[in-house]
Amino acid sequence: MKYLTLTVPCYNSQDYMRRCIDSLLPGGEDVEIIIVNDGSTDATGQIAAEYEKKYPGIVKAIQKENGGHGSGVNTGMKLARGLYFKVVDSDDWLDAEAYRNLLKEIKTRCGKNQEEMLPDLIVCNYVYNHLEEGTSRSMAYRNVFPQKKVCSWNDMRHFKPSQYLIMHALVYRTEILRQSGVILPEHTFYVDNIFAYNPLPYVKHILYLDMDLYQYYLGREDQSVNEKVLMSRIDQQIRVTKIIAGSVDLNEVRQVYPKLADYMCRNISIMMAISSIHLLLIQNEDAKQKRKKLWQDMKKENPALYYRLKYTTLSGFTYLPGTLGGKLTVGGYRIARKIYQFQ
Repeated sequence: MKYLTLTVPCYNSQDYMRRCIDSLLPGGEDVEIIIVNDGSTDATGQIAAEYEKKYPGIVKAIQKENGGHGSGVNTGMKLARGLYFKVVDSDDWLDAEAYRNLLKEIKTRCGKNQEEMLPDLIVCNYVYNHLEEGTSRSMAYRNVFPQKKVCSWNDMRHFKPSQYLIMHALVYRTEILRQSGVILPEHTFYVDNIFAYNPLPYVKHILYLDMDLYQYYLGREDQSVNEKVLMSRIDQQIRVTKIIAGSVDLNEVRQVYPKLADYMCRNISIMMAISSIHLLLIQNEDAKQKRKKLWQDMKKENPALYYRLKYTTLSGFTYLPGTLGGKLTVGGYRIARKIYQFQ
């Protein structure tokens, strides 16, 4: 039995993918590692094939035409045989001790053969690693979920301003992903936000393990979280924001999990804020019109959500009127970035 599927989407990853894959191999026969070579033009495909040949019962190398990060994740979800599913980007890695503990926890709960013992979602901490600067920072959830105890969304406590569930923190039960029907757009950046959002209403039981599992590398100039890169890809950020805003009926969620509905609304608010702020930072008329249209479209397509975002959440402060409003928004963003050190 494969307890965990680990999917590694790769595109021109020859310089760092070995570190990632080597960190996953200690899972042995309990895991399957699906390396998806997304049409790379370097030695990525050869390296993936090398691992498959050396570890035939553990590693599967998929060679495909380029479709973007989302396409790689979709491929992994389609092929997954593991009880649980996790995405590990090719420049990141898993902490060895936390990885062992995660597998031990899953196997122990499976051994008890009780359906309620198997959570639909396992949440772990992740760590920002600035390797060039020699610094790291752990992002934990001990203020949000009870530790090592299966709970529901109604047991969830409040998130801090810089704290939210991202793909790196999540280990979904594979069946939940399939029930949710989540499929990520191809040739689009920031689709990890969809992966971390759409399946949540299908999750009934959550388990939080307070350990620093996912090691997230920061520092490459071409990373999507780089501010200049984000501004250059703002149309894709807007597209993903609109997809998320229209993908789940929060009124239905609220009837069963009101705390989850509040969190999901907050998630949309954060994405609207990111889009609005970076459109302001671009500082041209085209970006100004895109910012206006983003909010107008929201008002037209989901009036109730628009008014909630505009008047009761953070994103409303990123759509203040006039030149002064724009300056206040950018100034507030710079201050918040220093205080909370978010990426």
